[in-house]
Amino acid sequence: MEAAGRKGNENVKITVQMLKSKTGQFDLESIMFLKLQNFGICNLGCIGDCVNLERLNLSGNNISNLTPLASLKLLTVLNLSANRISNLGPLYSCENLQNLNLSGNLISSVDALRSLSELKNLETIRLKDTVCNFTNPVCMNTSYRSAMLEIFPKINVLDGERMSGSGRDLYQLCKDMDSSLRGLEPFRYNIVAMCK
Repeated sequence: MEAAGRKGNENVKITVQMLKSKTGQFDLESIMFLKLQNFGICNLGCIGDCVNLERLNLSGNNISNLTPLASLKLLTVLNLSANRISNLGPLYSCENLQNLNLSGNLISSVDALRSLSELKNLETIRLKDTVCNFTNPVCMNTSYRSAMLEIFPKINVLDGERMSGSGRDLYQLCKDMDSSLRGLEPFRYNIVAMCK
């Protein structure tokens, strides 16, 4: 799960100085977009002071405590992939969250995700990423997918796969047709691949 390109120091704390130098902003409340991936961050420090933050990328760090994110009410996109997160409780307050990437963390049970069920705007959630080979222990559970759909019945995209909305019915039809053709091995065509 080690992300390529991490800085040598693995115990970095987010400070006012770091945020100002990274964004060029003098006022933390002026920061709306922030990329801090692969910095070796283990402590979110003063990130909660960026109250107008809308998009945040913290992928590839050593973060385990999300408490400072609780004050980010305007956050819509959050990338926390490749960290050390197991408790998602503080994200409950991020009421405008629409897109959440948690792939490559330590989330071990579906119950850990229930705190996010009240996020009414959440459209996309990712707990595994086959391209980057990131996952969470919970993804190994045989009932993972059905449990996720129970917790998030209005989710549009789960782990990169469309669950509802435009294209969902066609995807499911192609998937069903591909399954029914599996017995015709000599004449088998991968219809799902043709539909993508």
